[in-house]
Amino acid sequence: MKTVYLEEVDSTNLYAKRNLKNLSDKTVIHADVQTNGRGRLQRSWVDLGKGNLFLSFVLKPSENFNDKYSNLTQYLSVVLCKILEEYGLTPQIKWPNDVLINGKKIAGILCETVVQGNSLRGLILGIGVNLNAEPKSLEKITDKEVCSLNLEINRQVDKNGFMKKLTSAFFENYETFLSQGFDFIKNDYISRTNFLEKEICVQILNGQKCGLAKEINDKGELVLLENDKSYVLTIGDIL
Repeated sequence: MKTVYLEEVDSTNLYAKRNLKNLSDKTVIHADVQTNGRGRLQRSWVDLGKGNLFLSFVLKPSENFNDKYSNLTQYLSVVLCKILEEYGLTPQIKWPNDVLINGKKIAGILCETVVQGNSLRGLILGIGVNLNAEPKSLEKITDKEVCSLNLEINRQVDKNGFMKKLTSAFFENYETFLSQGFDFIKNDYISRTNFLEKEICVQILNGQKCGLAKEINDKGELVLLENDKSYVLTIGDIL
């Protein structure tokens, strides 16, 4: 693992995309300040200060895209949950990869694929984790309920220590995940979900699909049951 430290950047993911050609496989990019952080579905990720984590993994597992790579965000969500559990918390996962503490979002995960012609140039897996924030800072975020690790455990969090835990845990089983795919994390993932067997609605692009969250299949997709008909969702946000 190689690391790139940036004092300030628009986005660690954008930096990785701009410099992908010169970045080796398993490079970790992290920054103190991120001015234009992004989440899934073109959402922004608010910078709550230098004590929080802004990080991207640069991954170049092969020259061809493998369907297993689509589950990297879910793999990272499980890794993050296990780290948070070391702090005495009980995190939950909201499909596909939101990590929640007491129903409030603590992290954002975004994976971007860079392809040139028929060749995969790399995957950029970004994560932002609220580690140290003031209550007033969290009030800036009005579109969702959010939390911060320091406020949940009532003490400041060592950002560098947390980052080392996260990156070490990520790479510890990364090769196994590449070999086995979602099946490797399926039980860990499902045991931490908070939506199965509940009536839910999922935002899908410009529409919604509602029904009973019946299962997470072997590909990490969400299966909804509506009027005795099953629908398999590959992307979306639970509302």
